This record gives sequence, C-alpha cells and structure tokens, in this order.
Amino acid sequence: MRPTWLALYSAPMKITGYGAALALAAALAMLAAPASRATEVAGVALDDSIELGGARLRLNGAGERTLYIVRTYVAALYVARPSTQAHALLGQSGPRRLSLTMLAALSTDWVVDRLVAAMRANMSGDAFALLQPRLARLLEPLLALERLQKGDRVDVDAIGGSLRVSVDGRALGVETPGDELFDALLRAFIGEHPIDAALGRALLGLPPQDANGNRGT
Repeated sequence: MRPTWLALYSAPMKITGYGAALALAAALAMLAAPASRATEVAGVALDDSIELGGARLRLNGAGERTLYIVRTYVAALYVARPSTQAHALLGQSGPRRLSLTMLAALSTDWVVDRLVAAMRANMSGDAFALLQPRLARLLEPLLALERLQKGDRVDVDAIGGSLRVSVDGRALGVETPGDELFDALLRAFIGEHPIDAALGRALLGLPPQDANGNRGT
C-alpha cells in the first residue's frame, strides 16, 4: 500500500632492473597516499571524499539514526564546501550527496514515510505541495523495492540541477529536476525540526550534546 502523499501521483613473477625500480616507486606512492576512509560510524566505513559530477566532495558529517533501541541507518552528507552551519549547506551550488546505509532490514515505506514527514515539518504546506509531484517521481522507484537489506546504501545525488536516487551504485528511475528538492530533503535532517536532533548535529560536523543540552567535548 502506497503512502497517501504518493498515491496522489501516482600468479607472482620476478621483477628486476628498471621494472623493480618502478614497482618500488609504486609501492612508496601507495604508502604515501592518504587513507581513503575518513571515519567509521556504527561499523560503516565512510570515504573522506568522493568524486561526483566532476567535483571533489568532502564528508561534511555523518551519524547514526536510532529509533528507541533500533539502529536503523547511518547518514552521511558530502558537499564541496563543508560547513557547520545549516544555511551554508542549504542552497549550496554544485553537486551534493546524502547517503543512507542501512543498519537493519527495513521496508522502504517505513524509511520514506519518516523522511517525508520530516520534510513536511520543515516546510510550509504550500511549498510542500509544489514539490510533491517531483518528490513522488523521485521516490516511487525506491518504494517499488519494498525492502532494503542491512548494508544497502541509498544515495541521493544532486548533479547539474537534477536529483537521482541509487542503491549500491545502481540508479533507480530517472533524474528529477530541482536543487530545491535536495534542499527540502536535507532540511529533514538539519532543519529546525530534524528527524533526529543528534543525527542533525552529526551531519553538521558538530559535537554531541549531553542530556542537559551542553555540547560534548
């Protein structure tokens, strides 16, 4: 059953001489290269940077989404110009990526319904209504999967004014126009009413807060 918001739209060898020198140089270069992994969140290894749309994007922040005692997914945000300020990330030009790696097997309806609810909470009714047809177009192929397995990674990429969704590198559906649609999705995580406040701070690259609202060290 589709959510009501969507239902409206429907072998080794010896190397000697010059070859040995080249092999040694290559090995030294590999040792000197920086690690491709920046951090690990809930057992999920995240790249420090990625190439997307001809641009080098850096990891702005990442965190775990936990609902009660259920660990659901790890979210990661990649942008060209990292910032701890939400306003600097919203509306940022150029490619961007929001990535969700599943920590449990979840229905796509469950994931999408909560994302959409958080988007609504951070937008006016009129603004949401304007985006709704394109949002349905973007998310319908994901909903058609019905279920995501533990370890699956869902990427939402903004490239050249259009959005695309992929699962483990496999594109779903067609591209959907509108960077503002990516901003609406991003507000669900770092807006005034985020889906998870702790996750929102993590995506902004901010330290966690303690039970009294004080920043951690």
